Amino acid sequence: MRAKPQLTLAHQGAVTHTRRGRATVRSLIGDDPALRAAYRLCRRTARQHDPGIHALIQLMPAVLRPACWALWAAASVVDDLADAHEGEPAERAARVEAWAEALTHDLAAGTSTDPVRHALVDTARQWRLDLSGLRGALASTRSDAHGLRCTDWAAWRARCNEELVPWVDQVRQLFEQAGAPMTLRLDRVADYEQFIDGAQLTDVLTDLSADLAEGHLILPQEALARFPGAEADLLQRRWSPAVAALTAELTALARRRLSRPAMTRGMHPGAATVLDTAGALMRAQLDAVEAAGCTLLQRAPRLSVVARTRVLVPARLRAAMAWSMTRVTVPGPRPPVVVPPYPSRAADDSEGLCPPPPHPDGFRPPQVAADRMPAHVAVIMDGSGRWAEQRGLPRPEGHRAGNAAVREMVYGALEIGLRHLTLYAFSTENWQRGPEEVTMILETLRRELDGGVFRKLGVHQRWSGRSDRLPEDLVHALRREERDTRGAGLTLTLCVDYGGRDEIVRAAAALAQAAREGEVSPHLLGEDDFARYLPHPDMPDVDLLWRTGNEQRTSNFLPWQASYAELYFTPGYWPDNDRRDLWQAVLEYGRRRRRHGAVPAPLPSPENHRPPSRAQPDHGR
Repeated sequence: MRAKPQLTLAHQGAVTHTRRGRATVRSLIGDDPALRAAYRLCRRTARQHDPGIHALIQLMPAVLRPACWALWAAASVVDDLADAHEGEPAERAARVEAWAEALTHDLAAGTSTDPVRHALVDTARQWRLDLSGLRGALASTRSDAHGLRCTDWAAWRARCNEELVPWVDQVRQLFEQAGAPMTLRLDRVADYEQFIDGAQLTDVLTDLSADLAEGHLILPQEALARFPGAEADLLQRRWSPAVAALTAELTALARRRLSRPAMTRGMHPGAATVLDTAGALMRAQLDAVEAAGCTLLQRAPRLSVVARTRVLVPARLRAAMAWSMTRVTVPGPRPPVVVPPYPSRAADDSEGLCPPPPHPDGFRPPQVAADRMPAHVAVIMDGSGRWAEQRGLPRPEGHRAGNAAVREMVYGALEIGLRHLTLYAFSTENWQRGPEEVTMILETLRRELDGGVFRKLGVHQRWSGRSDRLPEDLVHALRREERDTRGAGLTLTLCVDYGGRDEIVRAAAALAQAAREGEVSPHLLGEDDFARYLPHPDMPDVDLLWRTGNEQRTSNFLPWQASYAELYFTPGYWPDNDRRDLWQAVLEYGRRRRRHGAVPAPLPSPENHRPPSRAQPDHGR
């Protein structure tokens, strides 16, 4: 009789951890036959739709797998609705919209008759996930039913990220709720973005034959233009030297972007194993793409069993040992309170949102003509420290008082329909101030972010600045608000540890690296090419730059975006300002004649509306 092989202590711990995890999964799902069947269907859907994703889920702790099955199955179902062969694009888009609306009602009811949504709703309740972040992904998928064409890599990247990143964020939230956060190193953000690009490009190359069968070519015109004739050949599914050269370049580009060995340094070994394995599987998939040759246009290349085994067998062992050393938090009983519903795109965008509170003295916003309204107002909030000194208070108290002015500006911006508001909260030079004042500024900002005062107002908060010197909890709060707010109205950008020259230098470094890797040609660069490498390339130029505090300089604030801004300086210290001062700044902008080097057109002569004076509140308008 052959003796059983002896397991090492590490192997024994991994096996024990797996068995306990499976038992915990059974207890999590419970005895509801419909729910158990729903999760089983999600697992089958994930495995059939993308075996690679299913293999990666198997590298996660057992208690997290059902939730990941539900999330991936939901993404797969929505993707299939948009890509289905049956029906016109409008019909497919309507099916995606109907699925999203049904999810809204199912989340409100806490259950669903659709098995995939039933598992997804249960996952959201069990793990306290906020699925409202999926709004943009579902809307983008609905738009893709009409076909996806992008002019350049920046637009392609933005569109693809709209669909993928919200689902990935849900998985990251899941890990956080389980007490095993998939922490992303702040100095590796560029690596993560490149990795996602590589994953998207690998997916496009793998699915090329299926997309071409539908008449879709999900590649930017910028890439196709480099190989004359390749686009026409691809749409006719004809393998040509141009198509072969294009495919070789894109495969090499995807491989470079997936090869980010420093990306997982310092990360939990379990999470690192998942990401490293994802990269290895996709690089093996690119090998299959290269080997496919002309058959790439006829059928999707698939990994061989040998290639999959070579990657997955050692990964499974590493993952099991890594997670056996981690105590994963399992949620308690499902809460009776219903998770806030996903807002439907068909519904009023104001659903679930609150209007800004009215001015305490009853002042109403002025009526600003559309052609007199700036698209982007940037504010240097100066004078808080001097405001405190003037009152015999410590300087840090002025920054605390300035928070009320920040809220007032956001309320006023919402009331007049401003689209972009950028606030200079903390500059790279502000580190020269005393440690007590710096600590107060950053701590006050973190508390405001944790309070989430703008979440119910439909405001999308963003952050611009450096991350390497800020406290980790503040960086987490800034990233969280940027991830969790998806307002369709006002975009509020907070500049924290921000310097305009620093921003330009970092963009130039990224552009130089791209040129070194052959992604851009230095001889063909223009302003738009440079702008794509700024932290927020979609940020519009500043129309009006306003500084308070009786100083008249721009202090290294948005030099690229504000090169043609109208400058507006006011004497009052920042805490003394409220929304009426913003309205006055906007009206002053409307009275100016913007030339941009050309001969200006005559100004129209309608009356300039002024905001109500502070002396006479307007209760009737």
